[in-house]
Amino acid sequence: MDTTSMRQRKVTLADIAAKTGYGTNTVSLALRGSTRISQAARDLIRGVADEMDYVPNKIAASLVLNRSNTIGLILHEITNPVLTSVAHMVQKTLGKHGYSVLFASSNGDPEEELKAIAAFRARMVDGLLIYPIAHSKLDHLKALRRNNFPTVLLIHTDATGIDAVGIDERKGAFDATNHLIERGHRRIGTLGPSFTSTVGNVGKLQGYRDALEAAGIAYDPTIVSIPIDHSIEASVHAMDELMAQDDAPSAIFATSDLTALAALRWAAKSNVKVPEELAIVGFDDTDYVAQATTPISSIHNDVEQLATEAVERLLFLIANKELLPPAETRTTPGRLIIRESS
Repeated sequence: MDTTSMRQRKVTLADIAAKTGYGTNTVSLALRGSTRISQAARDLIRGVADEMDYVPNKIAASLVLNRSNTIGLILHEITNPVLTSVAHMVQKTLGKHGYSVLFASSNGDPEEELKAIAAFRARMVDGLLIYPIAHSKLDHLKALRRNNFPTVLLIHTDATGIDAVGIDERKGAFDATNHLIERGHRRIGTLGPSFTSTVGNVGKLQGYRDALEAAGIAYDPTIVSIPIDHSIEASVHAMDELMAQDDAPSAIFATSDLTALAALRWAAKSNVKVPEELAIVGFDDTDYVAQATTPISSIHNDVEQLATEAVERLLFLIANKELLPPAETRTTPGRLIIRESS
């Protein structure tokens, strides 16, 4: 059979052995770089393997070794710049440890999240890093851990029975809101999609309420605005409704930098001066908020630290997966960066 015909199907070790005259065991050792095989033989076998477009069967190897050196990473929204940064740092950090990453997005759909988990397990990934859709509905992820499948959430959670590494969003929201209070604001609105108990995280809303309570300011649900989706357009529309009130807020705590940009955009088109007439604080401190027309104050989220700690925890779980240690939550601190918007 010629090389062209070979490429119509997956080339095997036996095919390389037949062409080189070596046995399949020798070919296997040579392709793994074993020094038991002479350098000349290794060079010859690798040259033939490249010529024949040989691709190692990682799934078969993982069955033998019980390890694939692959990690599954599931994000709930691939277009979110924070999550994209996390994915980049996770891939970079895992690469240093010899692991590759399979990516999936649940697109905000719980069924898609379950399908992605099943697909990754079918591909025999060694563990899972996940930014779950619902921070309070984690039973399916806790079940993975009970079955000794290493899993780490990329969020802060008070839930038990599951490993997690994430920023303390409640404390960050408290600091952002308290900063506005210290600037003299008493009517502080909040803008963001992650306030429901079934989807997303209520931590930011809780932190916002904590700061109001500590300052003796009554919580007013009429100035809590939830855009219909996580887009600039939807958030600008939500700002229109929020600021149309007779007693409109003088400051906005935005639960993401995207919604902070939307608040800034609304102010520009409404001829409202920032921060003189409307102060704004965002969350995550992504690169673009510092470059906005009016640089935006934000809670800094140390993505590199989060990714490093999450990977370290996952690799520890993988090394001890026969008897997983007690689950733990690691919290990375947020830090208020004050800019011109507040």
